[in-house]
Amino acid sequence: MKITFYHKDGDLVPKNTKIAKIEGKTRAIFTVERTALNFLGFLSGVATYTHEFVEKAAPYKAKILDTRKTTPGLRNLEKYAVKCGGGTNHRFGLYDMALIKDNHRHACHPEISIQEAVRLIRKRTNKQIQVEVDTLDQFMQALEAKPDLILLDNMTTRQLKKAVDIRKKMKIKKPLLEASGGVSLRNVQSIAKTGVDRISIGSLTHSPRSIDISLDAI
Repeated sequence: MKITFYHKDGDLVPKNTKIAKIEGKTRAIFTVERTALNFLGFLSGVATYTHEFVEKAAPYKAKILDTRKTTPGLRNLEKYAVKCGGGTNHRFGLYDMALIKDNHRHACHPEISIQEAVRLIRKRTNKQIQVEVDTLDQFMQALEAKPDLILLDNMTTRQLKKAVDIRKKMKIKKPLLEASGGVSLRNVQSIAKTGVDRISIGSLTHSPRSIDISLDAI
């Protein structure tokens, strides 16, 4: 087959636009048509959905990140689509950084403090450490532990703004602050406006609408 592309990955393409031409044996083209269109439509949907979030957050400094909530077997493709939409890739796997969640601390016997958890991990790895918190009290404990990032989970915009203000008063740029949980196109701008550095959104890869792309025989 000979394939001619009229646009590059990441290009903004209006409706009713010819994006490629495929020349080859009819049987071969029709055999792979549906599989190819499924991938193209779905991944273009991921990129388009990501772009909508990126545009909403554009007036502010917050980056739009994906998560590990991806389709089994398709993580690399979906994360590539996020990048094409202007988003930023978060972790590809648990091996990329050390994340301390409530479950991890509850699994310790006896339960350890955030500070102690960060200290123990620092002794074992040079990877970045991120701490998940869901209250401002936990946030203050995490600040004292000095991780690289703090994940502000399911916090209100008022709580997010308070966390940003606390870090600002301390005159420090790190840890980076990441908002996550319940983010939608309706509220992403108000979240970005709080001054957080990053916003991670699972729906970028688990809830996009496929783009309608068709193949017409000539």
